Amino acid sequence: MRAKGGRKVECEMTKQTKRRAKNYLPVTVPFSAVKSAESANPTEELEARASAREIPAWANRCVWTDRMLSALTVGVRGGKWHALSDKVESELNLFTSARKVVGKKGAAGVDRQSTEDFAEHEIDEIRRLHRILREGTYRPRPVRRVWIPKPGSSTERPLGIPTVRDRVVQTAILNVIEPIFDNEFHERSFGFRHGRSCHDALRVVEQKLDEGKVFVVDADLQSYFDTIPKDRLMQLVQAKISDRRLLALIQSFLDQSILEELSEWTPESGVPQGAVLSPLLSNLYLSEFDHLMADLGYEMVRYADDFVILCRSQDEAEAAHEEVKRFVSSAGLTLHPEKTRIVDSRETSFDFLGDSFRWKFRFPRAKSHRKMVDRIRELTPRKSGQSMTKTIAEINQVTTGWFTYFRHCNWNIFEAYDGMIRRRLRRQLLKRHRLNPKRLSRTSRWPNAYFTDLGYRSLRDSHTRYVQSLSLGDH
Repeated sequence: MRAKGGRKVECEMTKQTKRRAKNYLPVTVPFSAVKSAESANPTEELEARASAREIPAWANRCVWTDRMLSALTVGVRGGKWHALSDKVESELNLFTSARKVVGKKGAAGVDRQSTEDFAEHEIDEIRRLHRILREGTYRPRPVRRVWIPKPGSSTERPLGIPTVRDRVVQTAILNVIEPIFDNEFHERSFGFRHGRSCHDALRVVEQKLDEGKVFVVDADLQSYFDTIPKDRLMQLVQAKISDRRLLALIQSFLDQSILEELSEWTPESGVPQGAVLSPLLSNLYLSEFDHLMADLGYEMVRYADDFVILCRSQDEAEAAHEEVKRFVSSAGLTLHPEKTRIVDSRETSFDFLGDSFRWKFRFPRAKSHRKMVDRIRELTPRKSGQSMTKTIAEINQVTTGWFTYFRHCNWNIFEAYDGMIRRRLRRQLLKRHRLNPKRLSRTSRWPNAYFTDLGYRSLRDSHTRYVQSLSLGDH
């Protein structure tokens, strides 16, 4: 009995030792954590992130002089900017814009001109654009519409593809007007803005949940980009810009027709998803909403058309929801009836920017998980003539980017994904090596170390290394 009892105590001590070995891993890595190697003081790293958001750090200096940047701070006469057309039309601005568009290597528009074709005759193209813009004879071509799969769904969404020339001109406009409008945007607006990312938005959500604001208004604007009223949007543009030629040019892009196969029409509302100006204009239309909710004392975090409001009580959340409905109705927009709700995040999960939050726990949302699993299944069919080394290299390309985004989720999910991937790889190997005279199990024939030797990057090991590289402070 003593020996048996001794073995039992020894077994329990072994389990406790294993638990203690894992204790150095936090359940989730806070978004506020920074790499200790990058900065001995985490505050310095956060200050560096903040400075990257400042307009002088990213404004195009071929357009924005020190005097113009100073005017952003002190203001301009009448609150409106004049004489901007010449800056849009300048050959230097058009050249830098063309370099940016060509570098992205996007698809061709309705004229079938590729970025490579444009680059081959770049100087002539820029001179032509410069001339017709100055003459006032520039006319945007129709936007080619294609349908692409919606992430995490079996449905598709429309994508507008302007011509390369139109993208160059829109980029030139963006270089001029973006600092003017971004200067007025609220700090809690994170989508499509310099120095801001999804992780920055998620960091604020995490912070507010830690403060006890666990009642969440999880809202969704239905077909936002397609329903923005053009007349109201132009009024917001005109409130800051008085240059008539530039306003007419922006209006011409809003009035672009859509070409889908053999059908062509001009939408009555909306901005084309895929156009260079669309992200800025979509943020502009909701800027008033950001400031309104902040002035009313609500903690709202917005990324493009996706936003959440974090509250301390159910009553506060319901009041915030009513304010959202009032603004959305007055702005000519629509809340999605099935995707807009109020949740107590301690009891019910809510999704935001790919993450699923359940109070202090985070996981990839269901759609993100299914997308990852489906991609791994595509790369690991039961029958494959591809070498295991190449298959693992392809898997690493997928998992590396996935881990970079979801590295702040609960640590145990990485172990689960590792297990799934190795099981599918072992299934491939079993198909190729049927003979098993020693009757070994799959894990004995091909242990985890076998795949590591072939180059597989374990997600669990990646997470461990990431945690060890961080300065976690008191977390």
